Formats: sequence, C-alpha cells, structure tokens
Amino acid sequence: MAAFKSKRGALRRSACAAAVLLLAAAGNAGAVSLQAAYQAALKNDPTYRMSFYENESARENAVLGRSALLPTVSAQFSGSKNVADQEYIQGETVIPTHPRYISRSSSVQLRQPLLNIDGIARYRQGKVQARQGEALYEANTNEVAVRVLAAYCDALFADDQAALAKVQRDVFLEQQKVNQRLFEKGEGTKTDMLETKARLDLAEAQLVEAQENATVAHNALAAVIGMEPGELDRLSDSFRVGDLDIGPFEKWHKLTLENNHELEAARLAVENARLEISKQKAGHYPRVDLTASYSKGDSESLNTFNQNTVNRTIGVQVNIPIYQGGLVNAVTRQAVAGYERAKADLEARTNKLMLDLRKAHSVVQGSVNKIGALVKAVESGNELMKATEQSIKGGVRINLDLLNAQQQLFTSQRDLAQARYTYLIGVLRLRAMAGDVGDSDMRQIGAYFR
Repeated sequence: MAAFKSKRGALRRSACAAAVLLLAAAGNAGAVSLQAAYQAALKNDPTYRMSFYENESARENAVLGRSALLPTVSAQFSGSKNVADQEYIQGETVIPTHPRYISRSSSVQLRQPLLNIDGIARYRQGKVQARQGEALYEANTNEVAVRVLAAYCDALFADDQAALAKVQRDVFLEQQKVNQRLFEKGEGTKTDMLETKARLDLAEAQLVEAQENATVAHNALAAVIGMEPGELDRLSDSFRVGDLDIGPFEKWHKLTLENNHELEAARLAVENARLEISKQKAGHYPRVDLTASYSKGDSESLNTFNQNTVNRTIGVQVNIPIYQGGLVNAVTRQAVAGYERAKADLEARTNKLMLDLRKAHSVVQGSVNKIGALVKAVESGNELMKATEQSIKGGVRINLDLLNAQQQLFTSQRDLAQARYTYLIGVLRLRAMAGDVGDSDMRQIGAYFR
C-alpha cells in the first residue's frame, strides 16, 4: 500500500499544480506587459489608425467652413496670336489689310462676402463637424484600450485552459499507471482502468482543442497590437477585486451622461443637422459681395489693335434669388427631416448606452461575488480531493469519485480565472463609457499582471 499512497499523493499534487498555473505571480522572462501591448496597439492597430485619420480629416471642416466668409482672389492671363483680314473702304476703293499681332490680357479679381447667410451656416457647421470628429476619435481611443485588455485576457484565459487541460491529461495518465499497478497486485478492478482510460481519451481531445484555441487567441491579440505577443504577463495572486472599487451605478450614470464621447458626438450631430436647416434656408436670402478687379490688356481685339488698356474697378454685387423651381423648399424639408432623425438617433444611443452601462456595472458587481465564491470553491475542491483520497483508502469511495473530484476542481479553477478577467474588462469598460481611458488606467490595471 505504500506505493498506492505515493501515487495518490502524486495525483493530488498534479491537480493542485493547475491552481498554481492560473494564479502564479511570477512573470515570464521577456513577457509582453499589458502597458506595452496598449502602446503597440496605439501605433499599429489598423482600426485605431483609421479613426486617427478620420479625425485629421474632420479637423479640416473648420477651415472649410471659415473659407466661405473669407475673401477669394483669382488671377487670369491669356495670350494669343491673331491673323485677321480687314478691309477699309475709301470712297469706291476697297483696301484690304491682313494684320498679324499678339494679344494679351491679364486680370486680378477679389471677392469679399459682406452678407452671406449660407457662408455663416457653413462656418458654424465646420466648427461643429471638427468637434464631432474629435469626439468620435476619443471614443475610438477608449475602445482601443478595452479591445487590448479583452484580447490580452482572452489570450491568458486560453493559455490557462490549455494548461488546465494538460494538467488534467497528466493526472489521468498518472491515474492510469496507479490503476495498472493496483490491478497487477490484485487490489484494483478492470472497471477502474476503463473509467480512467475513457477520461484520458477525452482529456487528450480537450487538450488539442485548448491548444488550438490558445493559438487563435494569441493571433487575435497580435492583430490588435500589430506584433507577435510572445509570452504574456500573468495575473498576480495579489490581485483583489476590492482594489478597483467601482461604487454605485448612479455615479457612473451621471459621469456617462456628462462625459461619454459617443453621446457628445451624437449631440454635435444634432447641432450640425440644425445648422443644415439654416444653410438650406439661406437659398432664399440675398447675398452681398464686395468686388474689386484690376485688368490690363494689350491688343485684346481687332478694335483695340496696337492699344494698351488698364482697368481698375471696385463695387458691390447683390445677388437676389427669386425662383429656383422649388429647390430651396425641398432641401429645407430634407434638412428638417435630417434634424429630427438626428434627435431620434441621440435618444436611441443614450438609451442603448445606459443599458450597456447598467449591464457592465452588473457584470462587475456580479463578478465580485462570483470571484469570492469561486475562490472558496477552489479551496473546497482541494479539500475534497484530500478527503476523497482518504475515503478511497478506507474503502468508502471508489476511483470514479476521485476522478469526479478532480474534474470539479479543474472547473472551479478555470471559472475563477475567467471571472477575474471579466471583472477587469468590466471595470475598464465602465471607465471608457464614463470618460477618458488612457495610460494611467492601463498602468493601474497592468500593475496586477506580473
């Protein structure tokens, strides 16, 4: 029985090793930290780069809108070679001539709007559109942080599952050796051997699947950060959910309504739609421009052959629209409909965001209780393993009971890791919805990984 006790102890130590794999605080040499992954994503993530250049494009709307109120200056030059046929009549005599000459003309024109309702609306729209682009960019920046943490945790969880699957497979291998030894000594049964073999075959298949899932998760992280992640820092066993206290939902509700960038962009979209109505209505209003020009001509036509002219003008031009076939009224009605749609979209986004916020807050709060329960479940699982081993020695329990106890422990360890990752992602998502997420937030969360 001494060999039996030694093998049973080896089984229990192998099962406990799974918890060490999940909760180990020591990092790997050359591991990619969460902060490094975040910085790499800001540089390499194609989705983030796309939002960056969208913001750069949106910023120019302010310049485009202002241009409608600023003067426009244009210059023109033309030169041509002329061959003409001309006849002079003197009395009854016709005298033909064939002048050949170079004609040149040049001019500079300036137009400065004095009254331009359309231009004023475009100017205001340009500023609103630039701010809208910036708000969307900030929202996308927050999303990068959440996406990096989610991909990082997914990769770690996939590694945890692969590690657990390997430990479980190794336990069954060890159990198979124990069963074989006991059977040879007449102390075991063939049923025990068949039970273990069935579990071992299933564990082998689960290990292959878990390893494939880990590869996929690491590839997903690589796509976000634009580089091979290699080894990852693991969540430290010093992590406690109380370190990231989130507080009541009302606090997050208020912060989100005030600071959420997606809602800010939607509000600016409403303002932009309102200004679009003013811009389209401007089609009914007169436009007044100050105009000035300077022109110079050299033999511009046959009548001014061998003549140089200089003309300077300054004045006011008034353009009064009278009738455009109903165009202005139609586009104004379209703008009103767009304004109402923008308001409805703002309301829909607000409702959806509040629902997502409530869900995220509930997930985080639920994770706190779940983590506490799973920690106890892991501790109980270890105690159950010990008790089951003792019961088998006393003849009260059988081999299948030990296998079931092992399975329960592995499941608890896996669920505990997942609950911790879910909690961290939920906290960061709450912060992203309620305002800005940046380096300080990633450093704070990254400090729990070693």
